[in-house]
Amino acid sequence: MTKDPVTIVEVGLRDGLQILDRVVPTADKLRWLEAEHRAGVRRFEAASFVPPRLLPQMVDAAEVVAGARALPGIVVHTLAPNLKGAMAALAAGSDVIVLPLSASEAHSRANIRKTREESVEELARVCRARDEGGYKTRIDAGISTAFGCTIQGAVPEDEVVRLCESCLEAGADRVALADTVGYANPAQVRRLYSRVKDIAGDRLQGAHFHDTRGLGLANCLAVLDLGIREFDASLGGLGGCPHAPGASGNVATEDLVFMLESMGFDTGIDLDALIEAQRLLATLLPGQTLHGKIAAAGLPKHFDRSHFHRSPVHA
Repeated sequence: MTKDPVTIVEVGLRDGLQILDRVVPTADKLRWLEAEHRAGVRRFEAASFVPPRLLPQMVDAAEVVAGARALPGIVVHTLAPNLKGAMAALAAGSDVIVLPLSASEAHSRANIRKTREESVEELARVCRARDEGGYKTRIDAGISTAFGCTIQGAVPEDEVVRLCESCLEAGADRVALADTVGYANPAQVRRLYSRVKDIAGDRLQGAHFHDTRGLGLANCLAVLDLGIREFDASLGGLGGCPHAPGASGNVATEDLVFMLESMGFDTGIDLDALIEAQRLLATLLPGQTLHGKIAAAGLPKHFDRSHFHRSPVHA
C-alpha cells in the first residue's frame, strides 16, 4: 500500500538564523544543508533577500542558493519582502519565492514598512516582473500573523480571508498561512484553513507553525486532516521574527517528521540521518538551545525504519 506523501520545507537556514545574534559562515550553512540533504530533505528555504544592514545573517543569500542548487533534486525556496529582493532571488535561481504579507496591519508596518494594501500591490509587481522575465519561479504569498499578533493582538479572520483573496487576484500561485507568533490553537487553525480553502482550493497548500506555546504539532495535525500536505519546519526548532516580540521556535523538523512517519505518512526523510544533522547543527551553533524532543529522547525501539535508506520521493 502506497503511503500518503507529505512535503517538508526546511526553513531553518532562513527563519532559524535570522533571529540569532551571530552571523553563521556560509560554509557552515552549507554543511547544515548538505547534512539534511543526505537525510532526504529536498526543499529548503535557503535564504532571505533583504538589505544586509537589516539582516546581516542573510548577506550571503546568493551564495547559499548557489550551494543548494549544486545538490541533486533540491527545490530552493527563498523569501523576498519586495520587488528588489524578488529580482535578486530570481537572478540567484530560486525555484519558489515567498513574499511575506502580514494579516496584522501593525506587524505589516513593523516588518516590511508597508500597509497590507501596499504589500498586495508589491506582490502584483513581483508577479508581473516574473512573467515578463520569462521565469518559471513559483510565487507564494506567505500570510504571516494569520492567527494573532504580539503587537496588535487579535487578527480578524475575515481580514485574513480577504487578504488571501487579494493575493490570489494579484497573481500569487499559492497562499500559505503562518502562525508567526505561536498564538494558534487547533480549533482556530481548522476553522481558518477551512475558510481560506473555500476560496483558494488547491492553491492553499502550505502551513507554517511556531511552537512558542507548545501547540505546533497539534496545529500541523489539524490542517493535515484538511488535506494540507506541505509544512515548514526548522531543525532543532530554531526560528522567530525580529519584528514580532516574543515569537520564537518553529516546529522542529525532526519532531514533525517523527510524528508524520509514525502516523504512516511518507516524508521521504531518514530520521536517523536527520537526527545526525541536528547533532551537527548543535556543533555549528555552540551555546544555542535546540528545542526538538526526538533527538534527545531517541526513536522508539519498535519504530519502523524499513523504508529508510531509499531514494527520497519528494523532489
